[in-house]
Amino acid sequence: MARQERYDAIVVGSGITGGWAAKELTERGLRTLVLEAGRPIDPRADYVMTRQPWELKYRGLRDPERQRRERPVQRTCYACDEWSEEFFVRDDQNPYTTGPGEDFLWIRSRQVGGRSIVWGRQVYRWSDLDFEANARDGHGVDWPIRYADIEPWYDHVERFIGVSGQAEGLAHLPDSRFLPPMDLNCAERVVREGVARAYGGERVLTIGRCAILSADHNGRKACHYCGTCERGCTTHSYFSSLAATLPAASATGNMTLRPYSVVHSVTVDPRSGRASGVHVIDAQTHEDVEFRADLVFLCASALESTRILLNSKTERWPDGLANSSGQLGRNLMDHTMGGGAEGVIPGNEDKWVYGRRPNGIYLPRFRNVTREHPAFVRGYAYQGGGGRAGWSRGNDLEGFGADFKHALRTPGPWRFSFYGFGECLPRESNYVELDPEVVDAWGVPALRIHCRWSDNERSMLADMSVQAAEMLEAVGARDVRPVLEDNPPGLTIHEMGTARMGRDPGTSVLNSWNQAWDVPNLFVTDGACMASSANQNPSLTYMALTARAVDHAVDAMRRGEL
Repeated sequence: MARQERYDAIVVGSGITGGWAAKELTERGLRTLVLEAGRPIDPRADYVMTRQPWELKYRGLRDPERQRRERPVQRTCYACDEWSEEFFVRDDQNPYTTGPGEDFLWIRSRQVGGRSIVWGRQVYRWSDLDFEANARDGHGVDWPIRYADIEPWYDHVERFIGVSGQAEGLAHLPDSRFLPPMDLNCAERVVREGVARAYGGERVLTIGRCAILSADHNGRKACHYCGTCERGCTTHSYFSSLAATLPAASATGNMTLRPYSVVHSVTVDPRSGRASGVHVIDAQTHEDVEFRADLVFLCASALESTRILLNSKTERWPDGLANSSGQLGRNLMDHTMGGGAEGVIPGNEDKWVYGRRPNGIYLPRFRNVTREHPAFVRGYAYQGGGGRAGWSRGNDLEGFGADFKHALRTPGPWRFSFYGFGECLPRESNYVELDPEVVDAWGVPALRIHCRWSDNERSMLADMSVQAAEMLEAVGARDVRPVLEDNPPGLTIHEMGTARMGRDPGTSVLNSWNQAWDVPNLFVTDGACMASSANQNPSLTYMALTARAVDHAVDAMRRGEL
């Protein structure tokens, strides 16, 4: 195995958390190697936000045969279309398996910037309602931190990334440091006001809190509402590591970025038991390379980081590195989604939207906030929004000829939809392990994923549908249609857990600083670290935890503790 230059720190992954680890480490003066399994990205060449359907072979749809062959899992994601499919892995090169009768859709990206190029950009703080949940109802282990521990790091992250949103003063959904909010449209204002009247302030509809700039910020331009975010953003108006954190890290002169670097495992010094570096397989040449460093940060995404640890077996840790607790791979979570409703909002036929707002509404959790619900623990929130169907609605209507075309010039009625996202409980029966036979295109053992929804998640999903329909009825909507989808785990793309934080090394993999109990110079700061899932989109919390962990690691290193 070829050995390369030694660094102060190695970061595995260049996505949302990898970019933050790189920025914080390099700005603290550490020579840092960032390893990315996929290709480099040039926004000028690779972002296709302005390419029109008639410029594409399949007019923006999909080549069904090729996607069935190359991306049978990835194509289940709405964003994996003819424009942006190259931002998603090829499943035939990156296989995984599931247990009998189980289904898990693992949506992945491998390129510089990772999934931060195609993520949904919704960012919400957690509160102590979330951090205290495991201790309160006995599911999972108690978080080793509370809101006060992470609050300054939420501030730190938000000041840099830019978050557009509206302050609402809700204790269970703390306000962020906001840029100006995007506007609600007329149908959404009708629903907001109607919900406030009908529920006495218990339920609050607000504009989504998103990492998309509503004003110029830190050298990046405000969004111009083109609405094709999943194809890349050449103005860098939405936050991605490629647009913000990696350039900041590069500006220090302390970052080395190496794409096409598939990390097989963490290497360990047999005498000290500490991480000594990583074993890499060059994605282009298949050459084995070892890089060495004093600190290792795993930021490859929840399941990838855990796969690396499971592959990092030693005599001391035969079931995976840092796994003396036996919890590595366990407590896999994803958010449920798909319970909701839609309906027609009468009136405002003289109004139309301007631009394509890259954001929707948010209605925060109201279940199990002040009183217990008899059917389930924890809660859910809604995303969604209002709009009018344009001429494209003719795709689903009967008709032909000039009169039909002229009729489509008038927009359809205003419609509104609620779409729910619910919390998944941490359970040891949802876990990942190495498949004994299947390997990826680089010879790295693949994961076998075991995951099912529990009765708690299914009860919550049903309640989402009922409550959404009742709210629309209460605000005067017509033709209300409840929605109840049966989406498998993974499709929400919020996979969490499998290397959880905790207070006890006997029941958790990481301590309160995202530091492995067993290997003190090893940190895991992506979704693998999560001890519960809350119901909010988790990326803001990942970023804050990463910045906090780097601060602790660098200080400990300078004190000679690492």
